[in-house]
Amino acid sequence: MKGFNFEKNLQHQTQAVKSTVAVFNNLEVKNPKGIDKHFLNPIIDIYSGLDTSYAENIYALQKHNGIDSTINRNSNIIDIMMETGTGKTYTYTKTIFELNKNYGLFKFIVIVPTLSIKAGTIDFLKSDSARAHFKEQYGKTIKLHIVESKKGSKNKKSFMPPAVNSFVNAGVFDKNSIQVMVINAGMVNSETMRKSFDKGIFDKHTIPFEAISAVNPFVIIDEPHKFGTTKTTWENIQKMKPQFILRYGATFPERELKVKNEFGKIVKQKVKDYHNLVYKLTAVDSFNRNLVKGVIGHITEFESGKNAIVKLNNTDGKEATFELLENKHKKTYKLAKKESLQRVHAAMEDLYVESLNKSKVVLSNGIELSKGDKLNPYSYAEKLQELMIQKAIKSHFENEKQLLTRPVKIKPITLFFIDNIDEYRNEDGYVRTTVENFIKAEVETLLKTEKNTFYKAYLQKTLEDISLTHAGYFSKDNSEKDETIEKEINEILHDKQAMLNLENPRRFIFSKWTLREGWDNPNVFQICKLRSSGSDISKLQEVGRGLRLPVNEYGNRVKDEQFYLNYFVDFTENDFVDKLVNEINEKSGALSIEKIPEKLEEQMILQIIENYDFNNENELFQKLIMEEKVIDFSHKFLQGGFDFIKNHYPKIFLGSVANGKIRKSTDKKKQVSIRTEKYSELKELWEKLNEKVILEYKFQKEDKFKALFVNFLNEQNSNFTIEGIKERTAQIKITNNIAGVKEEQEIYGNEITPISTMKYSSFLKELAKTLNINIKTLNSAFIDANIDINKFLNSATVRVIKQKFENYLMYNAIDKFGIEYQKVTNEIHPTKFTDEKGNVLKEIAASNVGVLHSENKVADSYLLDELFYDSELEKQNIKQNLKEVVVFSKIPKNSIKIPVAGGKSYSPDFAYVLNYEDQSKKLYFVVETKNTTEESLRNEEKQKIKHAEKFFGDTIKIKFRKQFSNKKIEDLIREIVVE
Repeated sequence: MKGFNFEKNLQHQTQAVKSTVAVFNNLEVKNPKGIDKHFLNPIIDIYSGLDTSYAENIYALQKHNGIDSTINRNSNIIDIMMETGTGKTYTYTKTIFELNKNYGLFKFIVIVPTLSIKAGTIDFLKSDSARAHFKEQYGKTIKLHIVESKKGSKNKKSFMPPAVNSFVNAGVFDKNSIQVMVINAGMVNSETMRKSFDKGIFDKHTIPFEAISAVNPFVIIDEPHKFGTTKTTWENIQKMKPQFILRYGATFPERELKVKNEFGKIVKQKVKDYHNLVYKLTAVDSFNRNLVKGVIGHITEFESGKNAIVKLNNTDGKEATFELLENKHKKTYKLAKKESLQRVHAAMEDLYVESLNKSKVVLSNGIELSKGDKLNPYSYAEKLQELMIQKAIKSHFENEKQLLTRPVKIKPITLFFIDNIDEYRNEDGYVRTTVENFIKAEVETLLKTEKNTFYKAYLQKTLEDISLTHAGYFSKDNSEKDETIEKEINEILHDKQAMLNLENPRRFIFSKWTLREGWDNPNVFQICKLRSSGSDISKLQEVGRGLRLPVNEYGNRVKDEQFYLNYFVDFTENDFVDKLVNEINEKSGALSIEKIPEKLEEQMILQIIENYDFNNENELFQKLIMEEKVIDFSHKFLQGGFDFIKNHYPKIFLGSVANGKIRKSTDKKKQVSIRTEKYSELKELWEKLNEKVILEYKFQKEDKFKALFVNFLNEQNSNFTIEGIKERTAQIKITNNIAGVKEEQEIYGNEITPISTMKYSSFLKELAKTLNINIKTLNSAFIDANIDINKFLNSATVRVIKQKFENYLMYNAIDKFGIEYQKVTNEIHPTKFTDEKGNVLKEIAASNVGVLHSENKVADSYLLDELFYDSELEKQNIKQNLKEVVVFSKIPKNSIKIPVAGGKSYSPDFAYVLNYEDQSKKLYFVVETKNTTEESLRNEEKQKIKHAEKFFGDTIKIKFRKQFSNKKIEDLIREIVVE
């Protein structure tokens, strides 16, 4: 690869450039006068007379670009918001050329926050491909003036930094160049820029700030959130007296506003401190328009919720310091040689410290631990880092095979962020040897079947020297003199073309968060995070190194297909994707800054239950009150409680239904009135539906049940869960300009060794208690079944058997062994419509009968006086006036639960009281409404409906029917009344 090829007219970049340049339309441009005029920028005047063009231009641009922000006509700051990975550096460079072309400006200062960003900026501006790209369009090139820290000099005289001097004294005579000075924040704040130097023969100024201010510079600020307007750096920037400051960034500084919350209390809110924002390309826009890669989070977890960590913090050769993290609590333990790790965690029995020195601890099972290494106490056969490395390397080669066997090839890169540098740099370091072993194993496996000529040769070259497949960069490397390390660093930081060359086997990079803003390689397809990033780093920053769209073997950006960044984290960040989605929405304005409520409101409770995996309020409260401790028993938020809800249940904040015609049932009105005069007609049916019943299985003998269980075991032979590692993937999806999460089914590692953590007798006792099955029957069934249960003696297997067997019972109850419903009590009241004495209530919670509300009139025979509903099909039913209907009602949520085999339950949607055609008697009719076609109905729903039909089928008074989207309610009713 000779270099990257830049596209000229990417719409989002072109729009940003045009918007910035258009700020100065119709403003007076004053050419400098005097002896120094050839060294000074023209002056664009926004203050001349009563001219309002500046503010009008900004207003027009904000309106055109859909920006809701204030205008400050007295501010010389222009803001351009562009999300990470969309080409900010290219955009402001093109803007420099356009401002030169349109207004004759030729002196610009680019200010960056860090040395790493400075290096990246310089690499871009100096690159042959960028220079050729802009030279072709504008006939000019950029002349760089790079301000570096001043080294000590033996000369008695001290002169101004050469970059400042050359920038200030560059004249307009060089018509083929635009002068750009690059300086980092550290140098802006240094004494070098403030002090007075000796005067040279041609020098007019002795202080750098004064010299720079004299040339009327345009200043460009990269990453503006690093330059708060109340900070010292900002004060020093003003000493340059910039004509205008163009701020380019994905994140901007914040300021506090004092506002009244819904309780009338004055609270502080942080808002973005934009100044004349003229262009905004949000994170949602970037993902939605495929301007960046999508993101898939891979969360490595241990099964059965056993996600604790035992971490080696330190070892002095005599004692090892371990830290236990479980249920958000930390505790430290010191262990000497031969001491058991059961002291640290009860699950780590039979494991002890075999030996230790000042750098390593060897455990009795052979595992060597270095400082920072982690184990899960429930599965301590392997280190967590090792499993994550294996996952990431396997995934890399799967991706690489696809990308390098294409007609036009794309070479993928994987980043690893690690804690222990020595374990990577040392030849026998754990990270290095683990990585190389996994690479070797994957390559050897691929070579057995690979047919593609190029890729096979590439893999064979990889095997020749595995060490060339990876490289690292760490801050301490700056002091190293090792030639090999210097070559690696240069390739990683400065020579992207060499890294992406198809002759180069390097594809894995290791660092310690050194590679942040300012470094990028467009072909990063994976990031594996083996270390904590710290609380001050946003999730968008973390993924930012891998968001850019890739380039192919010819250096061309590939933009016509969807690519994904795979991001690997462990279970301590199981909310990583939710936090990332929340940040994308907040930064993009998809979620407004909400007033923090004092308690978890009823609306939130219902939406969490509906959108997440909770069966009822009790399950939710168990988690939020007892386990997470984010609310108290009165549902008031404890410290950090509301943030927990936002981060873990983002779907409930995705906005309300459009057009104002529909609202959530709990938004304004929380109760709906019952037409009490109609209840008498519904009373008999309602009380029948509320009868307390149990489901009885019709097994004649124990051996019949055993035969059923054996058949179940044989069917499920390959489905038992192994107590070990699983991987959950979560993908960012953009819907209606709002980011959300699509979670995939849990993926279990195929190569994980089965682990038995229980004795067979304990396993049988636990399973018998869980399933309510005779222990002798279980033992006999396992003997007869075609399965070696001894490999799977763990609590995860108990859980999986329970889940699978409950489903098995549900699917087979009607056809194979039969069920009956038996009434167990005469007590019925209270119900959702009645009090303890059976008297009808005047009103009920609207949320019990529908999430959505319509102003449409309900049918005359409807029990409730307003239209609340959950689907369009329900809405049409409630509006429909039918002569056959005496009274009908939506059945309140969770009020009627028909028992289903396997411990589940089923709730129908509507209850109708009908007249026969001759009006001789009433007919009771219960309907289950499905806003789908019968063909698409899930198997589980079909089985539940079969149970409902069985439940109602034992009485001639009640008929049960299913209503699908292609069936009108009036047709169902007329079928019933003429039977």
